[in-house]
Amino acid sequence: MILTSTAKPCNTTFRDIAIKRQQQLTKPPGALGLLEGMAIQLATLQENEIPQAERVWISIFAGDHGVAAENVSAFPQAVTAEMVKNFARGGAAICVAAKVLDARLEVINLGTAYETGKPDAVIELELGKGTANFTRQAAMTESQLTAAIQAGYDSAQRARNADAHLYIGGEMGIANTTSAAALACALLHRKPEQLAGPGTGLDAQGVQHKSAVISRALALHAAHLHEPLEILRRLGGFEIAALTGAFLGCAQLGIPVLVDGYIATTAALLAVRLQPGVANWLLYAHRSAEPGHQLILQALKAEPLLDIGMRLGEGSGAAVAVPLLRMACALHNGMATFDEAGVSEKIADA
Repeated sequence: MILTSTAKPCNTTFRDIAIKRQQQLTKPPGALGLLEGMAIQLATLQENEIPQAERVWISIFAGDHGVAAENVSAFPQAVTAEMVKNFARGGAAICVAAKVLDARLEVINLGTAYETGKPDAVIELELGKGTANFTRQAAMTESQLTAAIQAGYDSAQRARNADAHLYIGGEMGIANTTSAAALACALLHRKPEQLAGPGTGLDAQGVQHKSAVISRALALHAAHLHEPLEILRRLGGFEIAALTGAFLGCAQLGIPVLVDGYIATTAALLAVRLQPGVANWLLYAHRSAEPGHQLILQALKAEPLLDIGMRLGEGSGAAVAVPLLRMACALHNGMATFDEAGVSEKIADA
């Protein structure tokens, strides 16, 4: 159902109204840059002449990766479970940001290699002790993939039930930049050297090793990398599959998505390849310092709001961009028109 349903169509009537209003506001056309387009997109998707970004829903998906056994991360795999506990205690960056934004935050643990203690504040789904090592076999079984995508869709449904104005999906999983790079290589037909980066802090030698690991995986699965869903099953992670399901769900249920960094944008690319109409429902928060992110943004024809060197994940870059979206809405809704202000408009032939 998730994979066969189409994205909700955009209401062009509200888009036209929003564009007309932007043309009438007391400023030169285009003077507010990307903020104008963001306000127009939100007005269109929300089918509201007064776009809003006040009620924000944040879902963080956690999952471990078997490819961590190939020493592709600067941090041990135990960190994933430890960070789940940190999320539950409210100590992570996204927890602080959510509090500042007065956003709803949920944490979904899809399967970690180490025990989390099952904190009450965490939704525990236990799809496995992380994915399999994709240099040796497919990362997920078909049932695991289906369950992870469903978990993402379910989070979008909860956001819809809460009447959220905006959805942010974040992730936590040691070695997930290796998975994201492998996925992007398969989807974009690029070499690992173009998409593998330092992740949690690898040096140049570590990045070179990561590229070699990805090359081995691509060679192993080469005969099966022709369809996005199978690419995701073979090279992805539980949390990346869940983000893909969440973005599909948001587009089907009519919730605008503010996409975070490298991992989330890889999931966005997967969602768009699975259902092209999803693209209309995605706004992009920031350009990650992870070098491969730019290639994925280019493939999606995406122009993010921020470029401030962030590469934390967790949905943190998207959270940081929310105040800009709120400002875009406030300017769109609150500025006077030329007629209201008694200000002369641009000379027609100038």
